[in-house]
Amino acid sequence: MTRPSRLARFGFADNGAKAADLLGAEGLRLWDAEAQEPVGPDAAELLHALSRVADPNLALRQLHRMVEIAVRDEARATGSKGGELAEQPAAKDIVGTLHADQGLRRRLLAVLGASSALGDHLAANPGEWRTLATGRTGLPPSAEGHLELPESPTVPQLRKAYRVGLLRIAAADLTGGRGLEPTMNALSRLADETLAAAYRMAVAGVPTEPALAVVAMGKCGGNELNYVSDVDVIFVARGDEDLSAGTTVAAKLIEICGQVAWPVDAALRPEGSRGPLVRTLASHQAYYHRWARTWEFQALLKARPAAGDLALAQEWIDDLAPLVWHAAERPEAVQDVRDMRRKIIDNVPKDRVDREIKRGPGGLRDIEFAVQLLQLVHGRVDETLRRPGTLPALRALVTGGYVGRDDGEMLLRGYRFLRGVEHRLQLQNLRRTHTVPDDPDGERWLAAALGYVAAPGQDAVEAFRSDWVGHAAQVRRLHVKLLYQPLLEAVARVPAEALRMTPESAGKRLEVLGFADPAGALRHLQALTGGVTRTAAIQRTLLPMLLQEFADAPEPDRGLLNYRHVSDKLGSTPWYLRLLRDGGPVAMRLARVLSLSRYATDLLTRDPEALRLLAEDAELQPRSRDKLLDGFTAAADRHVEDADKAIAAVRASRRRELFRVASADILSRAGELAPAHPLDVDAVGIALSDITDATLTAALTVARRTHPGPEGLKFAVIGMGRLGSYEMSYPSDADVLFVHEAPEGTPEKDAHAIAEEMRRLLNAPAPDPALGIDADLRPEGRQGPLVRSLNAYQQYYARWSKVWESQALLRARWVCGDEDLGRRFEQLADGMRYPRGGLSREQVVEIRRIKARVETERLPRGADPNTHTKLGRGGLADVEWAVQLLQLRHAYALPELRLTRTLEALAAEAEAGLMARADAAAMTAGWTLAARVRNALTLVRGRPTDQLPRHGVELAGVVQLLGADDPGEFVDSYLRVSRRSRAAMERVMDT
Repeated sequence: MTRPSRLARFGFADNGAKAADLLGAEGLRLWDAEAQEPVGPDAAELLHALSRVADPNLALRQLHRMVEIAVRDEARATGSKGGELAEQPAAKDIVGTLHADQGLRRRLLAVLGASSALGDHLAANPGEWRTLATGRTGLPPSAEGHLELPESPTVPQLRKAYRVGLLRIAAADLTGGRGLEPTMNALSRLADETLAAAYRMAVAGVPTEPALAVVAMGKCGGNELNYVSDVDVIFVARGDEDLSAGTTVAAKLIEICGQVAWPVDAALRPEGSRGPLVRTLASHQAYYHRWARTWEFQALLKARPAAGDLALAQEWIDDLAPLVWHAAERPEAVQDVRDMRRKIIDNVPKDRVDREIKRGPGGLRDIEFAVQLLQLVHGRVDETLRRPGTLPALRALVTGGYVGRDDGEMLLRGYRFLRGVEHRLQLQNLRRTHTVPDDPDGERWLAAALGYVAAPGQDAVEAFRSDWVGHAAQVRRLHVKLLYQPLLEAVARVPAEALRMTPESAGKRLEVLGFADPAGALRHLQALTGGVTRTAAIQRTLLPMLLQEFADAPEPDRGLLNYRHVSDKLGSTPWYLRLLRDGGPVAMRLARVLSLSRYATDLLTRDPEALRLLAEDAELQPRSRDKLLDGFTAAADRHVEDADKAIAAVRASRRRELFRVASADILSRAGELAPAHPLDVDAVGIALSDITDATLTAALTVARRTHPGPEGLKFAVIGMGRLGSYEMSYPSDADVLFVHEAPEGTPEKDAHAIAEEMRRLLNAPAPDPALGIDADLRPEGRQGPLVRSLNAYQQYYARWSKVWESQALLRARWVCGDEDLGRRFEQLADGMRYPRGGLSREQVVEIRRIKARVETERLPRGADPNTHTKLGRGGLADVEWAVQLLQLRHAYALPELRLTRTLEALAAEAEAGLMARADAAAMTAGWTLAARVRNALTLVRGRPTDQLPRHGVELAGVVQLLGADDPGEFVDSYLRVSRRSRAAMERVMDT
């Protein structure tokens, strides 16, 4: 009775039962069934070698077959009757040689355990196993892909030589004697030599050898051939006189290679399988000039001479190179590559898409397409990228700064892993496959073939799956990141000559682009791109595209200067240029912000880290009021002991949020934010008001730490004007009232100290836009006390209030401080802003008189009343006065008019029939346009202004920022809209 279970520890399946038969007394006689151990140290070495291969059972069966066939053939040759298998000379020869030659043992058993097809080949060709024996020098046999052929080989000789070459490559690959790239190179060299031999055999059949070149394409052209693949080629004849014989030779070559090794695929030729098999140089030139599509130029990236007239092949490649390296400039090129990749995925059968390591998402094609698109775009001027192989090209992209080091390393690892899986899958049966098996046995074999071994707590198959899923996920992520980055399209649109960034080409380019000071701009470029550092290399990639964006703005020089300032501040940080290169739309967005807005540029140069906000649409959405309140207060709380440091942190937070809103405003106007993320003038007003609320809240917190006042002192800030109505613009001050409530006998000075401290903190010099605290709308204006108690406000409004103060209170709301006190102030304000019975005739007349006085006295000297956005005709003030007059007259009876926001109140008044809908529409258009222009003016100039200029670069900037085309037409449109708004206002005010 045998006890085969001890063999299981050598990796044999079925507890070693079958292995025991093959190894025991009736087989190779390497296993003692009774003792349950190898028969000697040599047998033990052989069993241990078997245990380390991918499939020990398969290796043992194939070895047993080899011995059986060798013994049978020897018996036939000698006429012997045979006998016990292990005692036959042929068996002793094989087993003895394996004992004696450790290198042969490792190589042969590795092949037998990984490839049933190569095992069948060795069994069918006795003695060929000796080609794996260690040579006299002690080195393994050549595995460089060379053929050993007689001078005039036959097809069977070529086939045998090819198989020997393939066997040696596989043996070296399986035993760790080489990495992935040497294996792919060796397979490609083997293909070249096979093509060359087939070419010589085919030429022997024609009277005169034609001038014919065989150009390797695809994986063979890239020197990255796998074990089983079609070999892609293109045939090129020199002239018409070579076509007939050349076609005969090409057809014969295809036939020979199909019999010897693999199909030769010439479908990448012009017109594909419908086109002639062989074309002349001139015919190729004509086709690629007129008809070739983007994918055909993409395929040419891997073209290289393989067989036949190699000089002619190189001439063909050189002739077409200029077309290849300008293909990316075609408008549809980048999108064509992306569409082709999507089509490939769509064509993978749904039941295999998750197991496809070549065409599926996260597969080899993802890496190849990303690399090739980057080559097409950047290789126009950077010749170091003109490499046919994926891995050499990827390394060149990393060296040149086009791909980040970490990203490049992840893609390199992913490519090696996926190609390693592909090689093992194909070696098993020498069949073309790229699909990971979905059955347990197949997965176990693949994991073992890849070198995964079970460890405590870890299954080999699970370890393989984990690595596969991880690599596929990273490859897919980086594929999307690289293939779909907006920078690619932007760079592709820049002519190749403009990308070279030499002083001569850059100088000419700057003049063409309209830079006012080309010499100064060139100095900026040289400062940014000089040297051989990686930083300079990335800048050389970015700047040609950025220059094009700057040139589209009214002041290109300012855009470049702003970019220089930002780069000088951030150039040494490791993330800055990486973010511009890899951060999706960041580079394009930065170019637009810098070229159009001094306001946003000033914010960015004071807070360069804010650049990160441009990476995601979600980051360019204004934060909610609650989040702002929490964030600003937290910033202040980090410096409890130092009021100045606390307010500096608050003001820094405000600066960051202003940049967020300004950038979103600029990009939203330009259509560069997703449709789901618009930012209109209404949203801007709310966002700026929320930021001001949060700033005042934090400032009050800091001020009360310095001046807490007596216990029970309540203090609140009331928003007025545009702050109160959530309609702040970039230049708006914070109009406020300060109200307090204190225990009886508490001096006013305590509350006054809090208000003064708030103003001191927010008005202190600092590198950010100041937030003016304007309390001039308080009772008695500047002559009145800065802070009053709620009772004092009530007494004042009851006895001394004027109609304009009631009008001002229409937009009053609690902002921060004690909420109960603030809400009680709002109730007090309701009695004044919604007076019972409305306004008297005298009060209406008074409002009209004040309105007329404001127009004549407050309009700045020299201002054009037709284009002044705030106080001009049909502008903000006109609409607001008309709306507020109706509120004062009717809101006591119509609660729906009790709204602080101008356009909401205007719509409610129209709905209530207090004005014609046409007048409401005209005033809405006038107010909205004036508000948009006012914000745009500040964004463009970087300083507050309300005057729309009639000409000049500032007008051009405003027009571009607002998405219009012609400045003159825009001014005419503004005048038309404001005239209609003015006329509507006059009708409402005179009613």
